[in-house]
Amino acid sequence: MARNLILSGGLFHDFAATSAALAEVLAEVGVESEITEDIAGALSEPSEVQLITVNALRWQMDQDRFADLRAEWRFGLPAEARTTLLDHLDRGGGLLCMHSASICFDDWQGWPRVLGGCWTWPKSHHPPLGWTGVRVHGTHPVVEGLRDFDVVDEVYSDLDVLPDVVPLASSNGQPLVWARSVRRGRVFYDALGHDTRSYDNEIHRTLLQRAALWLLKRPVTVRD
Repeated sequence: MARNLILSGGLFHDFAATSAALAEVLAEVGVESEITEDIAGALSEPSEVQLITVNALRWQMDQDRFADLRAEWRFGLPAEARTTLLDHLDRGGGLLCMHSASICFDDWQGWPRVLGGCWTWPKSHHPPLGWTGVRVHGTHPVVEGLRDFDVVDEVYSDLDVLPDVVPLASSNGQPLVWARSVRRGRVFYDALGHDTRSYDNEIHRTLLQRAALWLLKRPVTVRD
């Protein structure tokens, strides 16, 4: 069974619930997950897992709109944690990044180059949480043969996305899902996943299970 470390926690989301839901989804394809909110501690030394997942909202919050939030909620990613993530990719590991991962680690200039894009204040935004139609694109093994689907979620909009990113799914013209190779490893970003309703959708669950297998460089055999 493959091992997955879920880096969780932060503001404005029920990360305890969504991380547990994601762990349950991945367990169905043989991925055993450990969930931690101690991101700096978990990444303070080399990782022995095959998959690392970022399901968190941890950033410096330097914008004026967050000036009143307590200092202990502000998060910078230590240098040794950055090294652990990059070493993980150098060893061929997989990195699964969910929803607000695009807002995380804003003190690390290299993070958008790893992820493939980022949330940029104040340009990036999202409409209110609600039903949205997700269109699936292309023949990448993670999405090949999957149908379009409807889900209750937030549609992250006007992200800064690198030119080489090829969207695998979108909503309202906004790229939501992509897969890319980084160093010797693989990275998969899924901007969906605001709350557990997103993980109740069977097609979204299948997409995530396929993504995990692809990140682990295993045959993608989960079917819709």
